[in-house]
Amino acid sequence: MAEKTTKKHEFQAEVKQVLDIVINSLYTDKEVFIRELVSNASDALEKLRYIQLTEKEIYDEELPLEITITTDDKENTITIEDHGIGMTRDDLSQNLGTIAHSGSKAFLSAVKKGGEVNQNLIGQFGVGFYSVFMVAKSVEVYTHNWTKTAKSLLWKSDGSGTYEIESAKGVRRGTKIVVHLKDEDKEFSNSERVKHILTHYSSFVQFPIKLNGEQINNIQPIWMRNKNEITDEEYTEFYKFQANAFDEPNYRMHFSSDAPIEINSLIFVPKMNPEQMGFGKVDPGVSLYCKKVLIDNKPEGLLPDWMRFLKGVVDSADLPLNISRESMQDSALTNKIGQVITGRFIKTLEDESKKNAEKYNEFYKNFSIFIKEGVAADFKNRDQLAKLLRYESSATEKDEFTTLQDYVDRTKEEQKEIYYLYAPNRETIDSGPHLEAFKAHGIEVLYLYEPVDEFVMTSLAKYADKDLVSADNSDIELEEVAAKKKKALSRKDSEALCEWIKESLGESINEVSVSKRLVDSPAIALNADKVMSPSMRRMMKAMKQGVDMKNSVNLEINTKHDLIKNLSALKDKDADTAKLVTEQILDNALIAAGYLEDPRDMVSRVYKLLEKVSEK
Repeated sequence: MAEKTTKKHEFQAEVKQVLDIVINSLYTDKEVFIRELVSNASDALEKLRYIQLTEKEIYDEELPLEITITTDDKENTITIEDHGIGMTRDDLSQNLGTIAHSGSKAFLSAVKKGGEVNQNLIGQFGVGFYSVFMVAKSVEVYTHNWTKTAKSLLWKSDGSGTYEIESAKGVRRGTKIVVHLKDEDKEFSNSERVKHILTHYSSFVQFPIKLNGEQINNIQPIWMRNKNEITDEEYTEFYKFQANAFDEPNYRMHFSSDAPIEINSLIFVPKMNPEQMGFGKVDPGVSLYCKKVLIDNKPEGLLPDWMRFLKGVVDSADLPLNISRESMQDSALTNKIGQVITGRFIKTLEDESKKNAEKYNEFYKNFSIFIKEGVAADFKNRDQLAKLLRYESSATEKDEFTTLQDYVDRTKEEQKEIYYLYAPNRETIDSGPHLEAFKAHGIEVLYLYEPVDEFVMTSLAKYADKDLVSADNSDIELEEVAAKKKKALSRKDSEALCEWIKESLGESINEVSVSKRLVDSPAIALNADKVMSPSMRRMMKAMKQGVDMKNSVNLEINTKHDLIKNLSALKDKDADTAKLVTEQILDNALIAAGYLEDPRDMVSRVYKLLEKVSEK
């Protein structure tokens, strides 16, 4: 009696539910079925490659280890074939006839919780093949196992309830999947559409992928190679391909690790900062791969947001994926991967800054905003990132940078603070009154030119056990600057003047006192708010659109200055004019400190003073 070559199988009810979930609920984009089938084909080829090392007899041994894809827009089909390990009849039943080896009930239990699809499921059920039924009217799988005694077989199904396994003739080693597409999914029989999908997801599959005779994956996954074997030209070519860039990379970091997590990464720093060029906030530029197959080209949460300017690849074979390969399941593991990459990148920048300070300073001018954002927002890496900060200071020339560590190394042992000042430019700081006492005492002050710098200093708070303190803070206590050969107002007159100024200025000033820090300037405005600086307050005010957030300012006067001594006498002779002078002194001090927001009252007052002067 002849052996029956065709056998029809009925899908169990649970399997039908599984197919319904896979087809309608599991995947976000239909195009991923091509990625799934190509990944399966690559796995089959990899298994055969290992078998070739130990087995002497292999069916169709001369066949190349490659994946071939053929599209036919007239027949509305797409065919994906590999010359890998192939399948036996039992393999077909286990791998395609059931939901892998876990059973449909176990799969359903894991996938469905509370009636909804659970996207955070480890990919242990092997259902990637079933994604093909999102687009297929029917599927034919021709296969021949690698052993010479195996038989050629055909598995076919329309995914509705049954599948058949029958004998076939002339099947080469491996697996060939013929997908008869639904009319509404005819796009996947278009060669250019499929090429785009392959380029997006499978460019770095280790075996050749040929689409209608053309090899698609010509760029090699060089992040998996030894960096000593890769030329600068190869790195640049890969950067341009991966980042869709035309320039050459500024820096690169090629890093591999086996323990505790297997990681292969290749990270690039571009030449230009697109956010600086007005393109808005950029998306993450480091793609996530698992075994050279793209998982996510914009993986949010893998790396801190401040690293979004980077381009490149992170590949980990240890990633536990959900059943659709579309997201990461183990957030603790991916966080660990991100921490490792982040730490190594910060260390790379630190090393590069020491190796070539001039090149690093050019990088810093373009990308400092990201480093500062990291200091302000990335608590785990804040201390390390602080080493990358660069500022001008009173000890450097214009356009020359210093580090926080260099500042600390220059301080006297008794100095417990790192002082800084914010202003739009160096000239404003150098000519302002706040620097006078620090210069007189030989104390270095860092120069901050961007409002975000104050957020950075407030967030960092300390460096090398020294407090970061704004030099315009009213709580700073410095020894009184050595007096010039000028006589100051008496203590009694000074106290009376301070009281009168406070009464004249009212709520516009917090306190008035005699200054110990002024040398040449008549007065200085100091920030009395211990939490927020005036520039930070302006930013908050702008964000809150009109919310009244007044500066809290103390005024200190230099009782050795002629203007202040003249004011002391004027208040008793002409109180109205003295009040105008006092208000102008305050506004001048606010301007010097960068605190004055609305100059209109000041302009009107200046005209009144000029009018009074011109009458005499």
